[in-house]
Amino acid sequence: MSDTTHSLPAVPPPPVPPAAEAGPSVPDPGAAGPATTNTVTPDPSAVTPDSAEDPGGRGSASGRFLARAAFVTAALTAAGSLLGLLRDQTIAHLYGAGPDTDAFLVAWTVPEVAATLLIEDAMALILVPAFSLALARRAVRSPQDRARDCASDLDPVRQLTRATLPRLFLALSACAALLVALAPWAVAVLAPGLPEPRLAVDCTRLTATSIFTYGVAGYCSAALRAHGSFVAPAAIYVASNVGIISTMLLAGAETGVRAAGAGVAVGGVFMVLIQLPALWNRLTERRPTSGHEPPPATETPPAVLTGTPVPVPATATATTATVTAAAPLTAPLTSPVVLGLLVPVIAFALSRQSQVLIERFLAAPLPAGAISHLNYAQKVAQIPMTLSLMLCTVTFPVVARAMAAGETDRARRRVERDLALAGIIVLIGAATVISCAPQIIEVLFQRGEFHAADTAATAAVMRVYALGLLGHTLVGALVRCYFSAARPLWFPALAMTAGLALTGGAGALLVGVWGVRGIAAANALGITLTAVLMLGALRRHSVPVRTRHMTGGLAKLGAAAAAATGSGWLCAALVPSPALATLTAGLVVTVVFLVVARALKAPETDSVLRSLARPFSRKLADAR
Repeated sequence: MSDTTHSLPAVPPPPVPPAAEAGPSVPDPGAAGPATTNTVTPDPSAVTPDSAEDPGGRGSASGRFLARAAFVTAALTAAGSLLGLLRDQTIAHLYGAGPDTDAFLVAWTVPEVAATLLIEDAMALILVPAFSLALARRAVRSPQDRARDCASDLDPVRQLTRATLPRLFLALSACAALLVALAPWAVAVLAPGLPEPRLAVDCTRLTATSIFTYGVAGYCSAALRAHGSFVAPAAIYVASNVGIISTMLLAGAETGVRAAGAGVAVGGVFMVLIQLPALWNRLTERRPTSGHEPPPATETPPAVLTGTPVPVPATATATTATVTAAAPLTAPLTSPVVLGLLVPVIAFALSRQSQVLIERFLAAPLPAGAISHLNYAQKVAQIPMTLSLMLCTVTFPVVARAMAAGETDRARRRVERDLALAGIIVLIGAATVISCAPQIIEVLFQRGEFHAADTAATAAVMRVYALGLLGHTLVGALVRCYFSAARPLWFPALAMTAGLALTGGAGALLVGVWGVRGIAAANALGITLTAVLMLGALRRHSVPVRTRHMTGGLAKLGAAAAAATGSGWLCAALVPSPALATLTAGLVVTVVFLVVARALKAPETDSVLRSLARPFSRKLADAR
């Protein structure tokens, strides 16, 4: 799972080029009314040509929309990452990398899985289309009918909420209670041979509450994003880490590592509370304003809920066609057609999260601290992957709309551009991580109970783990393409299962030779296999990308990353100060990567260089 809650990158990633050059056309929400700080609202004309092919001028508005949405999400994600870093530093300082931390990290599997299923992947892919359909049905009603619907509780959004939220409450409560009761068996399965199983059981029972709170938080996030509100959903990991850190500082002296488990429970409550005011305002609106509504009937209805795309012409009959297609408001969530669409999504999310379970299962019999070293290495190494997927997260709805409208060529251009940009960001980050891993870990964690030996062990694991970062990024980006097709696709789950099989088999063989580094190597091998399978089959199952073209472009970026890694490693070895070595190596890696990639004519390199040069050219123009 892409953990967005952990820590900041050692060096900042290169800026994403303006979406006016790379983005689909979604008009600027500020053009329709007063600018706000808490919402970014799509426009009915969201499905339009790319800006480069849009002489009407909507492309620049599209760029502003994507840039604003990506900036809001990235800024709050960075804030959550900063607090996540502080959280991990607090755990390292208080409990080191010994058996207590290992026990908590086994329990930490629960919120990790819950975040993947209930916030980031499955819940979002299920509920965002459902709320979007309800909002689309509301949008085609006249203002008088909408006011009457609100007064009589016939509003489509409220109907959907009443039909889904109580059932979700009951299901989440039952799952949380079941895990509390079965915690000893869960720990025995997750980490057999753990030195402190009793401590792990106590922490697991505390973190089990996250099943309920994360589920409710994920529901709120999906509803708010469908309404065009991004601030509160993006701030949930800030709230979660505030709860964990404050609980550890207040109760850590008396309860030990159990305070971290209690902090997970408190943080989950904070995740819900930070979103409730915004969601309450949306659900209790008596007169929905046009500034917060989804595209009306001129757009193709979401096929994910209607079963098949329904082309709707931009005429007077469009309203009738949309309402007819959207008539089953609550039934689609339980209909066989939609269940057939949802089960593959859930299967993929579970199989992807199973990587963590396999790694901790293999690391449990190793000497105390192995799970901790693997965990800290993953937290830092995954940061470039998280940042590289920001743009893909923002553009996912646009790709889905283009596929639903049959504009596969525009979807292809968008996906190819996103994959190249994500590859640039993650490979620069991976090269930096490999170049100066010991310096990064020393700066971030070496204090208190986290000693120099822990730094060396964690850095060695992190270097190996970073070899799979491109695979992790590609899987995260490609799965959005597969599920944008609005068809029951099992291939992503099957590809992930093949990768898991390789991870488990290679890990079992390598752990006896390389210890925890063998587990990291198996992770890199497994996720790379999954990425290769998903990229190779994407044209057949979903967006018709040019596979050979993308493979060649990624190979060029990989060659640039190899050259940058060697340069950064040399610089890090020559600078004695760990902090200065990290900064110097990061700068050298970025420069060498971009120069070599430009020489090799790697895709999107020119766009990145133009974005980097644009602030300086503007300042020069102002000075003149």
